[in-house]
Amino acid sequence: MPWPIHDVNTIRREFVSKALTQNASFSALCREYGISRKTGYKWRQRALNDGLRRLADQSRRPKSSPTQLEESAVCTLIRFKLRHPSWGPKKIRQLYVRRFAEVPSLSSCQRVLTRAGLVLTRRRQRKPAKERISSPIVAQAPNEVWTVDFKGWWSLSNGQRCEPLTVRDAFSRYVLAVYAVPRADTRQVQSFFEGLFKTYGLPRVIKSDNGAPFATAGAPLGLSRLSAWWLALGIALDRSRPAHPQDNGAHERLHRDIAAELSCQTHPDLESQQAAFDLWREEFNWRRPHEALGGRCPAEMYQKSARRMPSAVAIDYGSDMLTRKVSKAGMITWGQIKIFVSGALAGWPVGLRQCDPDHLEIWFTNLLLGHLEVSSARFLRAASRPQETSDACIA
Repeated sequence: MPWPIHDVNTIRREFVSKALTQNASFSALCREYGISRKTGYKWRQRALNDGLRRLADQSRRPKSSPTQLEESAVCTLIRFKLRHPSWGPKKIRQLYVRRFAEVPSLSSCQRVLTRAGLVLTRRRQRKPAKERISSPIVAQAPNEVWTVDFKGWWSLSNGQRCEPLTVRDAFSRYVLAVYAVPRADTRQVQSFFEGLFKTYGLPRVIKSDNGAPFATAGAPLGLSRLSAWWLALGIALDRSRPAHPQDNGAHERLHRDIAAELSCQTHPDLESQQAAFDLWREEFNWRRPHEALGGRCPAEMYQKSARRMPSAVAIDYGSDMLTRKVSKAGMITWGQIKIFVSGALAGWPVGLRQCDPDHLEIWFTNLLLGHLEVSSARFLRAASRPQETSDACIA
């Protein structure tokens, strides 16, 4: 024999029938059915008003909304949209505000036009990833990896802009430089690095972000004049992923220390600000213990690089490549063909390797920049990738 099945509406009708016909205690009847007296009175009153068939759960939707637009406003918004099909909800709302005193919210305008089928939903297109060069290594000794970045700027007392350029050795945490740079242009930054290389020697890798002057968005592999010079010196590049500051998190931590200890101090000019940077760097390197170094100071761990900066830079591509010098306009010549490569490489030689009669590989130091298609005189860039290697060497 199957068990009897009772749905909620059946139980409610049974309760109301007993509540209307029996003289038993109403409280006891509510306890019998496991409901409160308030709910019992609600069911009984609903049965008296609407009958036993209306005891089902009713919609909780409010009968009116104080923020709902009136029908005339809805019709006006739709009429404005039909007159201007290419206008979005923001412009339609502004047009309505100009005509009438009441101001509907932007979300209300968008909701009305969407329900009317007058808003075209567009898929957001992803921007292509920027070209970047990566040489991810973990520093196991001093000068294997230097990290570089610009600290966020602040104004000095005389109104000058101070945007510190910071350079740090990744292994020892030794701060090589904190420069009070008046402007972050390539020539200024390159002159600072010339002084650093002459003092400390050359690192194996320089890690930076994808901003200027370390990288150029429109150049092959994002090469800039500064990064091309680093490559010509035999320094590999490692760029963090766009919008991923955690890739250079230790350097960002250094910037937090500078913000806490230096940016809150106001100095009259760049010279006095640079003096404050030098004092802070001295304390950071020689007196401040670091937990990551076992309580030692960075100066105890750091030593200068054995790779000294050469007096002259020459790039040798070997016997299997032809060389072409990039003009000031960023062009190279192959026979009667002139092809634009990059203005960032102006003055530097590039190596050309024949792949087949119609294609040439174009190299800069150990990086494959792309291919020259002879028949169409087109330069086809190489995709973003870790650094390629070739027989090119720095002399």
